[in-house]
Amino acid sequence: MIKSLYVRIVVMFLVAILVSLLASTMAIGYLYQRQIQDRTQDYMITLGQSLIRIFDRVGYDSRSLVMDDIKELTNMVSMQIFDGSLSEEQYGPLPLIEVSREQAERVLQGEILKGITSDGHVYVGLPFGHQGQTYAMFIEPNSNNQISYPIGGMILTGITVLLVGGSLFFIVEAAFLIRPLRKMTEATKRMAKGDFSSELTARRKDELGVLVQSFNEMRRQLRQIEEMRQDFVSNVSHEIQSPLTSIRGFAKALKEKETLSSMERDRYLGIIIAESERMSRMSDNLLQLASLESEHHPFHPVTFRLDEQIRQTAVALEPQWAAKSIVIDLELPVVKIFGDRDQLDQVWINLLGNSIRFTPEGGKIAISAHRGVHQVSVTIKDTGIGIAPEDQAHLFERFYKADRSRNRVSNGNGLGLAIVKRIVDLHQGHIEVSSEPGIGTEITVTLPS
Repeated sequence: MIKSLYVRIVVMFLVAILVSLLASTMAIGYLYQRQIQDRTQDYMITLGQSLIRIFDRVGYDSRSLVMDDIKELTNMVSMQIFDGSLSEEQYGPLPLIEVSREQAERVLQGEILKGITSDGHVYVGLPFGHQGQTYAMFIEPNSNNQISYPIGGMILTGITVLLVGGSLFFIVEAAFLIRPLRKMTEATKRMAKGDFSSELTARRKDELGVLVQSFNEMRRQLRQIEEMRQDFVSNVSHEIQSPLTSIRGFAKALKEKETLSSMERDRYLGIIIAESERMSRMSDNLLQLASLESEHHPFHPVTFRLDEQIRQTAVALEPQWAAKSIVIDLELPVVKIFGDRDQLDQVWINLLGNSIRFTPEGGKIAISAHRGVHQVSVTIKDTGIGIAPEDQAHLFERFYKADRSRNRVSNGNGLGLAIVKRIVDLHQGHIEVSSEPGIGTEITVTLPS
């Protein structure tokens, strides 16, 4: 199997030349042979007619003298003359063909006969008469004396066949080569209109086959991106609509109800402020996620102590876990890591914040770190409400909420874990989740050290 398009084209060119040469050789041989045969037969008929005229002038009885006079000519051809009784006279070299009785009778009856034997020998038969007697003259050329065909015509024929045959071969092969490109062009036009359903088949292994495979991969990725874009627009619209509805409703209530107590007014204003802050946080998270997914997001890795960073995060969130009487258990040996400190700080804030949010009062959260040969693993395990198995596979998707009603109460927007996953990916690490509803959740983040 030829896997290179360049080699394929070279081989195609050579095959075209060889096929054209073979075809031209066969055509030239056939045409040249036919021309020789036709010209030889015409020459022998002319020669025979000339002899017949000589016999008429000098008399057929003097044929032996005539043949002696043209001995040099008769050495170039073999002649057989039959009379009415099929008696035969021969002149010149030994004839190569054997005239049948039927052939002799046809010529004696006045027919001019042209023929070619199975082994390619040509001959002619001419009738003539003398003094009331009918004769049949058969002439064939000596094998050493052939009538030449002009070499210029042969070369011109060969060039013509070569050009025509080579051109036809290239036209057919070129159509075969560009067929995948035409299909790809049509599929590209459909993709430009939003149709990503066209998948091309590629059985070949050359550059065009690789191009078709790359095109199919690009089509699949573009389709996924389009689906993600549509889901993103739908989710953003849904998430924005909820706080806007609350803000609009309570703002209208403030405007239309003139007898509101100060306590109700403060409650309405608090809801409006909370929903506004929720929209602001969602906007910040969206911008942050978009920045993380761009190629130009700043990434400033340094070497720092990971255990100290996690302790500082736990201290910063103390008001939240202390208010719910949650026990924080830290098992953090001295661990250094090379990474972007600010980005990893967001990872621990999001993960520990989620554990605090979904762990009931009096629960427990254990944070531990373990150093491997070339990696560091950080595990955050809580005794919270847990995550259903069907939700765990979608946990890091944008706007996905495993417990939508609970997240709504907690002012979540489903972007925190997506940000966490993106930061871990940027550090070439991975994150794993293990959870059972009603028992708790364990999240392990593994980073190269």
